[in-house]
Amino acid sequence: MPNVKSAKKRVKVAAAKTAANKVVKSNLKTTIKKATTAIESGASDKDMAVRTAIKKIDQAVAKGILKKNTASRRKSSLARKLNASATA
Repeated sequence: MPNVKSAKKRVKVAAAKTAANKVVKSNLKTTIKKATTAIESGASDKDMAVRTAIKKIDQAVAKGILKKNTASRRKSSLARKLNASATA
């Protein structure tokens, strides 16, 4: 446990930021899962679901929650699934 006032504050701030990042990551995972499910089920709004997921991924990168290459990999994966479902 920290003894210095500034160290105590850093613990509080880190906990608050961790909680905020956890919310964003959780929403991101949910959005990606919805897009994947829409693609697999052949839903009519699968394009919109993928577009929304890509937007959320880009927002996570802007907030510094995801690294750029991770985001690129996830977007590419969604696009590949969407294109594969369009041709099949």
